[in-house]
Amino acid sequence: MEKEIYIKMKEIEDVHWWFCGRRRIVQNVISTLELPKTCKILDCGCGTGGNLSMLSEFGEVFGIEPDIDALTIAQSRNIGALYNGYLPDEIRLPQTEFDLIILLDVLEHIDDHVSSLKILKSLLGPRGYLTLTVPAFKFLWSGHDEEHHHKRRYTASELKKIIQGAGLEILYLTYYNFWLFPIISLIRLARKILPTKQVGADLRLSHPLINRFLLTLFSSECLFIPRLRLPFGISLLAVAQKGNV
Repeated sequence: MEKEIYIKMKEIEDVHWWFCGRRRIVQNVISTLELPKTCKILDCGCGTGGNLSMLSEFGEVFGIEPDIDALTIAQSRNIGALYNGYLPDEIRLPQTEFDLIILLDVLEHIDDHVSSLKILKSLLGPRGYLTLTVPAFKFLWSGHDEEHHHKRRYTASELKKIIQGAGLEILYLTYYNFWLFPIISLIRLARKILPTKQVGADLRLSHPLINRFLLTLFSSECLFIPRLRLPFGISLLAVAQKGNV
């Protein structure tokens, strides 16, 4: 991503409705997993570290991040052991077996996503979990995706095929950001017709009352996830597990 995007993310990811809502949903999903008390967690593509504090509630956190600027910001939080690295070829960690690997809006940045998931599978301990999120639906492609250097957006069937192709067992897969799908879709489609030149337009912080309302609406999906599968949404969430083989 552009360096300017990382700077904006650090400024707002602790308060912006989208980051906070996704964090609450992922936290809720993790709380349902059968993790050991001495859990080892890898945040793969940890960015500027906005999820490290939440993840540390579940165990010992490690992280890898390919962008040096983002890694430096993440390390300044003093949470976990963070390293420079990228998928699928450059993963150097002192801890080589994890109970949980988190991959939040990372897979869409990687050319070889199947090989990357195979590498992550090899880092999982017996019956270890992989939890990931990706953006959904190609028709939603916009300047947002280009700014963030995305390679693709996914459908549920495409993501299922990729995860299974890496030899992982899918436990749960759903669309999410369901309630706001109509509004966000209209905004993304409108920007195709009238593109903005402002970098990071989607990272602007709304009025506190609007931000609070959007956070409440978005994070209310915790009532459904991971109990139900939502039929559509701006993003996808999956939980997979390393099998016995």
